[in-house]
Amino acid sequence: MSGHSKWSTIKRKKGAADAKRGKIFTKLIREIATAARMGGGEVDSNPRLRLAVDKARAANMPKDNIARGIAKGTGAGEGEAYEEVVYEGYGPGGVAVYIDALTDNKNRTVGDVRHILTKSGGNLGANGCVAYLFTKRGVLSFAADVDPDGLMEAALDGGAEDIVESGDGFDVIVSPTDFDALKDALEQAGFKLENAEISMEPSTTVEIEGEVAESMLRLTDALEELDDVQNVYANFDISDEEMARLAALE
Repeated sequence: MSGHSKWSTIKRKKGAADAKRGKIFTKLIREIATAARMGGGEVDSNPRLRLAVDKARAANMPKDNIARGIAKGTGAGEGEAYEEVVYEGYGPGGVAVYIDALTDNKNRTVGDVRHILTKSGGNLGANGCVAYLFTKRGVLSFAADVDPDGLMEAALDGGAEDIVESGDGFDVIVSPTDFDALKDALEQAGFKLENAEISMEPSTTVEIEGEVAESMLRLTDALEELDDVQNVYANFDISDEEMARLAALE
């Protein structure tokens, strides 16, 4: 069981804040519609749709909203067709930033993303400039009170690549192709999931603190406020002491 950067923990806390603001509903509807458009409206046979619906249920989205999102994607309902776009660039301190978006207007979205990056002391880069620093992985998160030995045994038996200790629990890392099977196996074994997602995990991290850390967190907040932006990934790390200091500023 290895150590881990705190990016996954930070993202989960940001996700909770987004849910409180209601921003997450807009993003989830887009993801549900896009997943249904690309892979069909049957949850059981469409892994991407299943993950989106699971996230929507975890965020307490009403069933009618989920159904309307699926209907939009399959053509049974009215709505825009969103295009998947990736933006790459750099934030304060040379931190690599990888941004997933779903948009019906790429000119608007790239303008918004570029403005936020520039305003925060970063810049928008060319395609591929930071993608090599990230790897797509499934991340299954469990609370700190889980049985770590039991989790490790069950996870490794189920095909997990690694189990890492985060600030407030444990993350099981798995390839995207084995994500659904392992998720089902661990839940059936009695392990309660805190969060499950397909994430872009950084291979190396940059330690930041002080004004750079403050600017970087403001940058990710601003990007995630955009309706077109689905996910923001970055390769920064912040110490527990620095995170405590930053939390006290809020």
